[in-house]
Amino acid sequence: MTKNNQTELSFEPDLLLISNALVVVSGKWRLYIILILGEQTLRYGQLSDKLPGVSEKVLASELKALVALGVMKREAYAEIPPRVEYTLTERGRLALPILRQVQQIGQIFN
Repeated sequence: MTKNNQTELSFEPDLLLISNALVVVSGKWRLYIILILGEQTLRYGQLSDKLPGVSEKVLASELKALVALGVMKREAYAEIPPRVEYTLTERGRLALPILRQVQQIGQIFN
């Protein structure tokens, strides 16, 4: 057995860490939301326009969950009409390169 094969065979997935990651990206829309937001700040309407298949209720729920998980932050401005902007937190931005690789998995199995 080569050294490379030994490394691959000795890899033990940490189920707790994997579970934590799945909580962040689980659901039909969370991964899309994170990837679309990327390095930019977007308003609710802009996110909604980029996700035409998501209902208002589901989008609002997913955004709320991602904010609660610390993946993104929500900033509301006291203006009329109200303005709310979303941006990834530092932790969300750190995960971004890894999450972008999910698309590469799709290419492999395409």
